[in-house]
Amino acid sequence: MQYIDTNDSSYQPGVCNIGPAEIRRRRQIGYLGLAGAIALGAFLLAIDAPAWTRLALAIPVAGALEGFIQARDRFCAGFAMAGVQNFGELGTETAIEDDEALAADRRKAMRIHATAIAGGLAAGVAFALLPL
Repeated sequence: MQYIDTNDSSYQPGVCNIGPAEIRRRRQIGYLGLAGAIALGAFLLAIDAPAWTRLALAIPVAGALEGFIQARDRFCAGFAMAGVQNFGELGTETAIEDDEALAADRRKAMRIHATAIAGGLAAGVAFALLPL
């Protein structure tokens, strides 16, 4: 993991592409995904759902992880794929023109996606394997 200077609020290719407002939004997405995972898990337990259906927990857990990872890393994977960054108010994205910077951002985005998906799948499998 790269060290991120938390006092620096500027675009750094492959390291940091969002500022405080966007970070808050990503954290909110993480909490929303976590709440969804808890609600889905409770529902599946309440209806005594078959083990294979409990794998569905992977989806909201992956969403929660995606939000929390992006907030922690100050990096939006969606922005990276779209070729933009934002350190201002919500909705004020700026295009990234440099090809090397875009490539670095997209590599970082793919790592974030892979980590969130792997974590979601691990949680889903663990929940499905619980002896209920």
